[in-house]
Amino acid sequence: MKPSEIREMTLDDLKLKLKELSKELFNIKFQHATGRLDNPMRIPQIKKNIARVKTIMREKGLEKRV
Repeated sequence: MKPSEIREMTLDDLKLKLKELSKELFNIKFQHATGRLDNPMRIPQIKKNIARVKTIMREKGLEKRV
């Protein structure tokens, strides 16, 4: 997911996306722990996407204050 795609989303959409990514990360970590995960490189990708969403949410929150 590219930052430009995330910036186009509304704050409510970002909250929904963050919740979705968190659930996906939990499921992938569970699969990894049980040895059923096919692509372990998916974990850092999801973590980066979560960080991107949180960063842009923070930016949008600061914009509202100004």
